[in-house]
Amino acid sequence: MPAATTEEIMLELVDEDGTTIGTAGKLSAHEAPGRLHRAFSVFLFDTAGRMLIQQRAPGKYHSPGVWSNSCCGHPYPGESPLAAAARRTYEELGVSPALLAEAGTVTYHHPDPASGLVEHEYNHLFAGLLRTAPRPAADEVGAVAFVTADELAERHAGDPFSAWFMTVLDAARPAIRELTGPASGW
Repeated sequence: MPAATTEEIMLELVDEDGTTIGTAGKLSAHEAPGRLHRAFSVFLFDTAGRMLIQQRAPGKYHSPGVWSNSCCGHPYPGESPLAAAARRTYEELGVSPALLAEAGTVTYHHPDPASGLVEHEYNHLFAGLLRTAPRPAADEVGAVAFVTADELAERHAGDPFSAWFMTVLDAARPAIRELTGPASGW
């Protein structure tokens, strides 16, 4: 019987303009000093304008146990960021957003001191609405919470969050405000 093989997940390497220039294995792209690669971040809201945040599962190889945006990940080479965002939202949270709209892009370079890995990403941002309760996958998500802008600020002051969280949130805020309305406080 042949030995089982694990196929390495490949990511798209990009230049500063977001143009694909090649591929690299997921771990290799995140090893210091980090290679600029395509990623996405999703911000989901309920009908009351509260943001869904997730605590990354404790078994994740990168940034385990910290709070972050609703969903994030990497498109496969040739997969559109929107398709990847919808796919991973379902895989991680067990839901399909009622609406998922582009919210811009942002590039950043954030080292993770705990793991030594680096997030050097050209990140496509998305904001969306949920009309059903999340059913998180335990191997991906440790916990979820819906929070107002004030509740998020309190949590962020006291709980560990991903290194990239504020960067992607701040970049997505204009689209989030458009989606949730001015009364939501985002």
